[in-house]
Amino acid sequence: LSNCWINMEGRALPAGLSCYVAVSQLLGLTVIAMTGAWMGQYRGGIAWESALQFNVHPLCMVIGMVFLQGDALLVYRVFRNETKRSAKILHGLLHAFALVIALVGVIAVFDYHRKKGFADMYSLHSWCGIAAFSLYFIQWLMGFSFFLFPGASFSLRSRYKPQHVFFGVFLLVLSIATCLLGIKELLLFSIQATYSSFVPEGILANILGLLLIGFGLVIGYILTRDEWKRPPLAEELALSMDFKTLTKGESPNSSQ
Repeated sequence: LSNCWINMEGRALPAGLSCYVAVSQLLGLTVIAMTGAWMGQYRGGIAWESALQFNVHPLCMVIGMVFLQGDALLVYRVFRNETKRSAKILHGLLHAFALVIALVGVIAVFDYHRKKGFADMYSLHSWCGIAAFSLYFIQWLMGFSFFLFPGASFSLRSRYKPQHVFFGVFLLVLSIATCLLGIKELLLFSIQATYSSFVPEGILANILGLLLIGFGLVIGYILTRDEWKRPPLAEELALSMDFKTLTKGESPNSSQ
């Protein structure tokens, strides 16, 4: 791994941050590749109009609710020298893409169950999954309303910001935990008789679970390092001071 990355304006990220971001991307892409390999090698592949429709679900949920959600949380750490507006838009777009891809995965599993006559929403995995997706959608709507929609005041944004940050991390943790429950459930449904014999499919799925945990740990570590938070740009500080002076504390450039 390189000692540092260069952002869009040519300025280097802190060496430690860039290395951890690189590790997170390596883990995330490996998780996606392993999920695809599992569905392709052991579950027959991926297709929409066939018995393979179910396999769309785990792949889409891993891409959307884990990888893209995790990357969206890193936007304010990686794009440190771009304008706050640009970072907000990218943050919101990544979350939006994650929601769309996850929605495809949710539709795939419900449609598959309907065609097969299987029951829905009875397992802990399904309960956690629908909770994670629903809360994620609400979180996106709230974030758009408070931080991208022009009507929210500085004081209102400041009061909501801690909740937004907390639930952002919580939803990534919940999403990864739901994936782990899904892995266990799929293994018990498909290879319960041979799982204890260390069959290759079971080993691959177990490793996938560990990598999911590793991805979450690296993302969490990056987010909890205060020195890696995005510093306000000089023009943002100046503009914020001007607005605070004019409006006695009301500023459109609230930090998220």
